[in-house]
Amino acid sequence: MTLQQLHYFLAAIEHGTFSKAAESLHISQPSLSEQILRLEEHLGTHVFIRTNRRLMLTEAGRRLQPFAQGMVTSARQGYEAVQAVRELSGGVASFGTFGTAHHYFLTDLIEQFRTQHPDMRIKIVGYNSSEIAELVSQGEIEAGLVMLPIKQQNLAVSEPVWSAQVGYISANPEHLKEPKTIRDLAVAPLILTEARWSTGDPIRRLLAQLAAKGGEVLDPIIEVEHQITGFELAARGLGDVIATRPILHQLGFNDRLGWVPIHPPIFEVFGFIHRHDTPISPPTRVLINLMRSHLSRIQSLYAHLESI
Repeated sequence: MTLQQLHYFLAAIEHGTFSKAAESLHISQPSLSEQILRLEEHLGTHVFIRTNRRLMLTEAGRRLQPFAQGMVTSARQGYEAVQAVRELSGGVASFGTFGTAHHYFLTDLIEQFRTQHPDMRIKIVGYNSSEIAELVSQGEIEAGLVMLPIKQQNLAVSEPVWSAQVGYISANPEHLKEPKTIRDLAVAPLILTEARWSTGDPIRRLLAQLAAKGGEVLDPIIEVEHQITGFELAARGLGDVIATRPILHQLGFNDRLGWVPIHPPIFEVFGFIHRHDTPISPPTRVLINLMRSHLSRIQSLYAHLESI
C-alpha cells in the first residue's frame, strides 16, 4: 500500500468515478484504475463497489478512508515543513524594531539566528514605532515589533507580546515622593523624547489625550529625539523624563535616577505587525519566533520591577 494509491483512492471518493478522479489528477484512467486494483490486492478485499453511475465504498473502504486521509495529510504537511526549511537557505529576514532593542535582546537574537541559519541574511532596522509601521505598510520591510496601537489599516497585528509600565523618572528625590497624576505632569519640568514624531509616538499621543481629557496641556521644557539623551539630561538635573523601569535599568541609569508610577497606570504594549495582503517569508517568520522567546525571557526578568 503506497501513498500514491491512497491519494488516488481519496480522489476517487471525492469525484465519484475513476474517469473524473483521473482527470483531476491529470493522469489516464487506466493508470488510476490499476493503482486502485493494486491497493485492493494488497488489502485482500474490495474498497469500491463499481456501478454504472457512481462508485460506492464497501465497508472496508469506509474504514480505510479516515486513515488514508490522515496519512495523505501528514505526508503533505511533512513536505511543506521540509520546503519551508529549504526556502530559508539564501533568503532574507527583513524586520523593524524599536531603536533601543539592542539594549535588550538584539545582539543575542541575531547571533542565535545566524548560528541556526548560517546561509540566511538578516536586515533589522531600528526606528520609532510609527516609522516602523509606515515601512511595513509600504512594503519596505516585511514585519516589525511596534508599540500598540497603530493607525495603519492595512496591517495585521499580533496579540501583545511584551508590556512594561510607564513612570516618571527624576534625579530629584523630592519629585518622587508619590505617583504622578496627569495634572502633576502638566506642571512638571518634562523632558520628552521622540521629538520628530511628537504625538505620532503612541505614548506621547496617549499622554496628550489624557491631558486634554483632564483639561491640561503637557508643555515640555526640553524635547529630544532619543531616550538616552533624555536620561543623560535628567541625570544632570535638567528635567525629568517619562519612561519604563526596564529601559531605566538597561541604559544603566537606575543608580542615578528614581522612578514612580503614573496614575492612572500607563503601559507600553508591543506586538508584531505585517501587511494583511502579504504572507510572511519563512526567514522572517523564524526570526519572529526567536524574538518571541527573547521577549518572554525579558518579560520574566523584569516582572519583579513592576511589583516594587
